[in-house]
Amino acid sequence: MAVHAVHPKQLNMSDIRCIAISTGGGDAPGLNAVIRAAVKSAILKYKWKVIGIPDGFDGLIWPEKAFELTLKHVSGILPRGGTILGTTNRGNPFQYKTTENGKEVIRDISPDILANAAKLGIDAVITIGGDGSQTIALELFQKGMKIVGVPKTIDNDLSATEVTFGFDTALTTATDAVDKIHTTAESHHRVMVIEVMGRDAGWIALEAGIAGGAHVILIPEIPFTVQRICDYVTARESYGKHFTIVVVAEGVKLPPELKENRRSGTVGNLIGTVVAAGARKEVRVSVLGHIQRGGSPTPFDRILGTRFGVAAADAIAQGQFGKMVCLRNERIQAVDIREAIGKMKTVDPEGELVRTARAIGISFGD
Repeated sequence: MAVHAVHPKQLNMSDIRCIAISTGGGDAPGLNAVIRAAVKSAILKYKWKVIGIPDGFDGLIWPEKAFELTLKHVSGILPRGGTILGTTNRGNPFQYKTTENGKEVIRDISPDILANAAKLGIDAVITIGGDGSQTIALELFQKGMKIVGVPKTIDNDLSATEVTFGFDTALTTATDAVDKIHTTAESHHRVMVIEVMGRDAGWIALEAGIAGGAHVILIPEIPFTVQRICDYVTARESYGKHFTIVVVAEGVKLPPELKENRRSGTVGNLIGTVVAAGARKEVRVSVLGHIQRGGSPTPFDRILGTRFGVAAADAIAQGQFGKMVCLRNERIQAVDIREAIGKMKTVDPEGELVRTARAIGISFGD
């Protein structure tokens, strides 16, 4: 994988006069920190004009939505969750859905995106997003748009970077929920199932489970059986522990007896129902859902987002287009977007974190 360090002192200003910033995909705490840092660095360090592109690349489909971002726009946004630019996970210009003569039609409107960017005087774009958004960014780069990517996902599943901003905040929110549920579970002698985000990777479930003192952690990377969970609950009962905390990732692979019922509800509710029957225990389920995406970013995410925003501006100044900034060995570097996408960073079932959890008695239902 081609990785290059970002050296702010070795800059080639090229002919950049105006840059744009967009945020795509799901929202994450720390997006505003990236926007703020990129805007301030662009204006104060490089004297560039900055254009805000609302709602992902939708803001270039209707360029009248775009607006100039000034220092005033980013004042006070550092502790705010969400994104002042808005976002969407349905804004793919290469597969844009429209209705013609009453029928849904999918068209490639990327030429319009490039033309509108040129009309707005945009020389380069910082695109902040996850795997899907960076895939779109790569395609636009191949069509001639000067692009630098910033990785974003609360799931922490991008292989090109050690950590993505938003993950620490989501983890803190999930851990706080497990802490609070712990006391009510113990008081009422219940099995409590907490469903957290993690479609393809179980980082939030694993780390929140360890940090929150969960007893069972179910993640996509480790197959489980309902019987193993029930046996574990029964074993805890036998030595006087009359409650059990189960943390489950939303993308966990269900055993055969549950797969046919997947569409009937969340995985947390499905698992809670069968564990209640199998272990003969009262079960309650909490689905954290989008609460994990919201709220004020943690100091870690504010700092990481700020570092990414400054590094993205530096990368543009150096002409490092088609790159995505990332965190490697505690340093901000840049990697080719082509090599950064398409490969998920998942939990190693034999890795140190899983081994640590098993050593303190946590079950993975296997």
